[in-house]
Amino acid sequence: MTDEPLSPAAPPTPHAPAWALPAALLGGMMGAVQSRINARLAAEVNDGFTAATISFGTGLLILLVVFALSAPLRARAAAFGRDLRSGAFAWPLALGGLGGATFVLGQTLSVGLLGVALFIVCVVAGQTVTGLVVDRIGLGPGGVRTLTLPRAAGAALMVAAVAFAMSGGVTTDAPWPLLALPIIAGIAMGLQQAVNGRVSQYSGHFLIATLANFVVGTIGLGIITLIHALATGDGPRALPTNPVLYLGGAIGVAFIAMAAHLAQPLGVLVLAMATIAGQIIGSVTLDALAPAAGAHLSTTTLLGAALTLVAAVVTAGVPRRR
Repeated sequence: MTDEPLSPAAPPTPHAPAWALPAALLGGMMGAVQSRINARLAAEVNDGFTAATISFGTGLLILLVVFALSAPLRARAAAFGRDLRSGAFAWPLALGGLGGATFVLGQTLSVGLLGVALFIVCVVAGQTVTGLVVDRIGLGPGGVRTLTLPRAAGAALMVAAVAFAMSGGVTTDAPWPLLALPIIAGIAMGLQQAVNGRVSQYSGHFLIATLANFVVGTIGLGIITLIHALATGDGPRALPTNPVLYLGGAIGVAFIAMAAHLAQPLGVLVLAMATIAGQIIGSVTLDALAPAAGAHLSTTTLLGAALTLVAAVVTAGVPRRR
């Protein structure tokens, strides 16, 4: 491992592999399934904070088992830990897990007032703009990527497509300053993908970034959950016995690992576009196959979901290097 300052990463190979974009789309679809599972878990325990901590915690347990069974992974993790302590790797770049914790916190605090649709639109706006900026300054593992007209147009189309898909639910009586919460959550997610990619690039294995993400995220959410419980005096209900409700952590491990691996070849913007499209398409598919209470599919939703895929392809299909 070499010195890792807070500076742009080295440029990647010129082209991403053909499977990278479909893999990112699949990862986004997995994220939609995870959201449905975590929402059900939160309803069962009557506490979104506890549900999020359980999801992160189970993911961390899975990773600890994987690392316990792999001596090479343990060696890489130990070497990365030494570089963190010595300052060879800039420690702020290892805090990607706070992005996930911030997203969950923003979701918990604002969805009830803003509604799911407006929350998603604001998150996508924050994540998209962050992807543009991160790629332009070279914070991600793929180095500096030029802001071209097609890339900007694809990003704008993505925000418009999500807003169109969710237009039936984009109404709120909540104070507009509350929109800052989901926008910040989207920014945090964009930064999370960038720095997780840097950890993966530096350590030589995407599971090192995944482990760091879940360690930081679990600690962060655990602290927030404890503060919330002490402040409100409320505790969660008894944990449900349905094992399916505990699969969110496993899905999260797969999603974060995929994103850490693909951040370099795709770039943060294209990765964000593809995962957003996957999440929207996955959500539409879930609503078609297993509708949630009160959910219904409209022509607007279906057209908007299709447009997110177009936006991802437009953004990915242009040159991404200087």
